[in-house]
Amino acid sequence: MTQADLVIRGGKVVAPDSVIEASVAIKDGLILAVGADSAMPPTKQTLDASGMHILPGAIDVHVHFRDPGYPHKEDFASGTIAAAFGGVTTVFDMPNTIPPVGTPELLAAKHRMAADKAHVDFGLYALLGEDTIQHATEFAKTAIGFKLYMGNTFGAIPTPDTGAMLEAFEVVAPTGKRVSLHAETNSIMVRRELRMREAGRIDPLAHIASRPAVVAVEAVSRAAILSEWTGCRVHILHISSAEELRPLREAKARGVDITGETCPQYLFLSTDDYARFGGVIRVNPPVRERRNQEPLFAALADGTVDLVATDHAPHSVEEKTRNDIWTVDCGFPGVETQMPMMLTEVAAGRYSVSDYVRWSAASPAKIWGLYPRKGVIQPGSEADIAVVDLDREWTIDDARLQSLSKITPFHGRRVQGLPVHTLVRGRFVMKDRVLQPGTRGHGRSVHAIQQMPAAAPKNTDNTMSAIVGAGSPAGREHAA
Repeated sequence: MTQADLVIRGGKVVAPDSVIEASVAIKDGLILAVGADSAMPPTKQTLDASGMHILPGAIDVHVHFRDPGYPHKEDFASGTIAAAFGGVTTVFDMPNTIPPVGTPELLAAKHRMAADKAHVDFGLYALLGEDTIQHATEFAKTAIGFKLYMGNTFGAIPTPDTGAMLEAFEVVAPTGKRVSLHAETNSIMVRRELRMREAGRIDPLAHIASRPAVVAVEAVSRAAILSEWTGCRVHILHISSAEELRPLREAKARGVDITGETCPQYLFLSTDDYARFGGVIRVNPPVRERRNQEPLFAALADGTVDLVATDHAPHSVEEKTRNDIWTVDCGFPGVETQMPMMLTEVAAGRYSVSDYVRWSAASPAKIWGLYPRKGVIQPGSEADIAVVDLDREWTIDDARLQSLSKITPFHGRRVQGLPVHTLVRGRFVMKDRVLQPGTRGHGRSVHAIQQMPAAAPKNTDNTMSAIVGAGSPAGREHAA
């Protein structure tokens, strides 16, 4: 009988549709067997998981590790350590760094940097904008997907107009890769922020006044139409309002390949918290009224919203505590606190631990073409595992975060559920809440295992290649 490298004994293995008492055998970074302990092979090492749940590691499709360009905020090493302590085994990092990831050379350089520093596995987004469309086909070879900014946020990435978005979607569609969208309409926000500034508003609530939910509703609707027209797969990032759910739901009903995420800040914080946290709570899109929370939870339950991500966006304490809200950097860390906060609601009976695994692991893996290599605990899958104590109660403390950013609006929150061990491809990265030696550089890019079916663009008579002629230089540039 084959000898395992590790057997995790006595825990409860969680899948999107079941929880079973079982042991898990691991060999060469892969799941070898799941079943009765008596059926496990001989092993070099064992881990007693009695009383704990064995979850597939979370896949966070939306993080900003600020590397390169902002070393005082975060880097790939500190960010991936924080991920491991949060039970997250794969992260997808955004391109709004210095410089932005806007050329194939910069994407290749970021891959090299991440491979040197990462403690968990990773995917990298490439920037999709008016001046990067010509690189889209090349980007698709090594990027997990694309990021397109419909609205301005940290990093001041230029926002393409609708014509450029349509052209970008046409070029990306045949690659099968997904475009993740910061779906806020920039022209509305710019005008409203100007009005707020002219009125002398510098208070935290002025930020949400400059970004009402309609900016997201319009952007989601427009993106869905362009996706439907071109066949380009799209993903709506950080859904913050109940109103966005209607255009998302209607697009799915029409057969548009559109997915969406929400984040803990929109599920657990509201405008009631602005007075207490001040600029610490500033994030794009903004934290909204409490009435949005239940519809967002319901949308997760019915599948309108597909998954939970964090928009982990670290900054220094000074950058988050300025008196003028327009000078406060947007975002805060979350990769370390998402799992405990979501599991607290499991303990409260709002949803099941299987629901959580679907939103945090299985759905992201399926949407980005990583399933069943990732996102599930079954023979043949990569052994990305979070061993979690669902009964452990503790208090989030900014000072104890692994992230370089030590300031969040979650400080002082009482939670129930704690990742005790995190394994990435069968190797302990965090064990007994201690970072394991020698794990820097263990993380690897997932692009080599990503399987995305190519999508034929719709309305092919009207694509850019048809308009300018496939034989011309512009046609060759834009032909898919």
